[in-house]
Formats: sequence, C-alpha cells, structure tokens
Amino acid sequence: MPAKKSASTKSRSGGRKYSKAAGKGVERAMHKEKSGTLKSGPGGKGGKVKGRKQAIAIGLSEARKKGAKVPPKKKSS
Repeated sequence: MPAKKSASTKSRSGGRKYSKAAGKGVERAMHKEKSGTLKSGPGGKGGKVKGRKQAIAIGLSEARKKGAKVPPKKKSS
C-alpha cells in the first residue's frame, strides 16, 4: 500500500496563494531593505524603510501593480 501524501505543500483550496513572481518581488525588496536603499512613498520619495514588514508590504504592492497573483489587501475596520 503506498504512503499517504500530506497536504502541507499546497493549501486545501488548491494551488499557490502567491505566485513565484510575487516571491521574487518580495525577495528583491528585502534585499534592498537590508542594504538600506529601499525607500517608501510614491516614486521612492519618502524616507528609508526600516522594518521587515514594511519591506514585504512594498514588495507585494509592486507585485500587484505588475499583475502577479497576490491576494487582495486586507481591509482595515
């Protein structure tokens, strides 16, 4: 009898939540944040990004603009 495969690699709804392109965008943003060159605001005219969460948010936002498969932003209440 073959061994059962675990469902840990994919979500139960099927498929990836985030595309590979979105992952690359976040990876690029994290690298820029670590080197101190990632800036916030429209056109990068704001201050330097200092946190991991902000860098991830910028990476996902840029991926969304390029049309990558990324879940929509959560609405704040």
